[in-house]
Amino acid sequence: MRGFNSTRDDSQYQRDRARIIHSASFRALQSKTQVLGLGESDFYRTRLTHSLEVAQIGSGISEWLRDREADASKRCAIPSFSLIEAICLAHDIGHSPFGHGGEVALNAMMRNDGGFEANGQTLRILAHLGEYSDSDGLDLSRRCMLGTIKYPALYSEVARYDESLPTPEEQPLNIDHWEPPKCLYDAEADVLDWLLEPFSSPDRDRLTQLADPSGSKRHRRSCHKPFDTSIMELADDIAYGVHDLEDALALGLVHRDAWDEQISRIVRDMDVPAPFDDMDLMDERLFAAASGGRKHAISLLVGYFIRAVSITEDDGFEHPLLRTQARMDADAYRLLLMIKDFVMSHVIRRPELQHLQYKGQRVIITLFQIFRENPARLLPTPVFAQYEQQGLRAIADYISAMTDVSAGKLYHKLLSPASGSIYDRP
Repeated sequence: MRGFNSTRDDSQYQRDRARIIHSASFRALQSKTQVLGLGESDFYRTRLTHSLEVAQIGSGISEWLRDREADASKRCAIPSFSLIEAICLAHDIGHSPFGHGGEVALNAMMRNDGGFEANGQTLRILAHLGEYSDSDGLDLSRRCMLGTIKYPALYSEVARYDESLPTPEEQPLNIDHWEPPKCLYDAEADVLDWLLEPFSSPDRDRLTQLADPSGSKRHRRSCHKPFDTSIMELADDIAYGVHDLEDALALGLVHRDAWDEQISRIVRDMDVPAPFDDMDLMDERLFAAASGGRKHAISLLVGYFIRAVSITEDDGFEHPLLRTQARMDADAYRLLLMIKDFVMSHVIRRPELQHLQYKGQRVIITLFQIFRENPARLLPTPVFAQYEQQGLRAIADYISAMTDVSAGKLYHKLLSPASGSIYDRP
């Protein structure tokens, strides 16, 4: 694993990007759910296409910041095209099959054994499980890996479960209360130490500060993130909100009257620039029968949110990669959150999509239980070798690396008498 380097020397970040693109974990994203379940349509996004769009938006934010920033020291801190692309492309490679529901299912099964969280799994892949090194995973540069760390906190420091709630064994048909804390795994504590090594002790202490939410039975959360991560997270938010809205519009999952009531009406009362200054035209394009008008409106929305990002400084930090932060203007961020909430309430929480998420959870829980009770008999030989060293973490690694498709096939192979063959690859 290589150290920090000036973004003027872009060759190492080009190598980082290439290794991520060619990794098995990145390729698997083509068959992992983003919002809508695989097989429902060929149009909407998967985790792979989402990651590609996050990379494009992240590079757009970096270029926008570089063009408008007059302060040379701040401009030098802005990540290069290759670096921010590598960070954005890698940001979701730790996601399990079946979207967020699959993440909750794995965390429920791992709750007493270090937990499961997608960003924590991403670091685990980058640092250990990737195929470019026997001991260092994808063997990426320090700055690239640091940029993927949304939550610089360990599971044992942040996990707070309500012990009065039923366990998955006691109530197997509803596990939503086993939401994972936002964290890294304790097993990667040495990697986090290495990533933060170049920073001063005060900077390290402040970066790893935790917030205690109201109520003693809620997970603690990180308070700060590195500069590159702040760009990636804004790009992720834009892609999640705007592009998932496009999927929902294209598939007819949202209605014009709901959009008018919850978005258009509010925007008309706000003092916002183009493209929101003409909501009649925006609405007409978004809900146009032809895809061209809708795509043009979506492009305008993405451009608006990118141009709303600027550089701020947090004087509590010394190092420029921590002191410098990307922030979105308050009005623009309010609009983005409104769109994300709209997609959440009208698309993700629809019973039809919750059916798909629920089925995915059942697949993951069942596979985990089967392998936990029959490790020597049913785990593939290399996975069983890891199981003997790492216990249940090896099972979590194995299942989380599956795609929606491969997990479903393995489920039927193990549980359906007429399915499967000895020639099937695990």
